[in-house]
Amino acid sequence: MYAIVEINGKQYRAEKGAKLKVDRIEEEAGASLSFDKVLLLSDESGVKVGSPYVQGANVKATVEAELKADKVIVFKYKPKKDYRRTQGHRQRYTLVTVQEIVGA
Repeated sequence: MYAIVEINGKQYRAEKGAKLKVDRIEEEAGASLSFDKVLLLSDESGVKVGSPYVQGANVKATVEAELKADKVIVFKYKPKKDYRRTQGHRQRYTLVTVQEIVGA
């Protein structure tokens, strides 16, 4: 059984026990979450496709940890004009473990 779920505007394939690296969610480690924006639900009885979401379906998950990606350096310059700008960015993620998929 799996589901395609929308979290923070992005789509993820969720299966029971799967770990998902999603954009940062402001929750403490160990907190339980419920995502109700299920776009597709597949189980033994078949596939249910929502329009846009499957009614009554949700995905229950717990927050494991908060992660950071590698640093990305943005460097802009214009030759012979004494223009240089350096900027860094480090994306933050939340590691979520899927506990249960509830279907309608």
